[in-house]
Amino acid sequence: MIGLEHFLVVAAVLFVTGIFGIFLNRKNVIVILMSIELMLLAVNINLVAFSAHAGDLVGQVFTLFVLTVAAAEAAIGLAILVCFFRVRRTIEVADINMMKG
Repeated sequence: MIGLEHFLVVAAVLFVTGIFGIFLNRKNVIVILMSIELMLLAVNINLVAFSAHAGDLVGQVFTLFVLTVAAAEAAIGLAILVCFFRVRRTIEVADINMMKG
């Protein structure tokens, strides 16, 4: 049977993968956004696992809110990147850091 520990291990692997994605690849904005999404997915797995373990639906409802915010964050982030790419013809983090004002 799959227990709580299995879900926690999967979530920990996803979270660490997201952290490594952010720290090891700081040049590509899309990879950074994907790494943030992996970290949010790991948090959602923890919320659902603990919710199911406790027999309560609060964690699962909160997961729906986190997924909604993550989808909005991804849509807005990609829209900003498309607008930035149209102007600068690049999406490297070093060029984005040059924007001031």
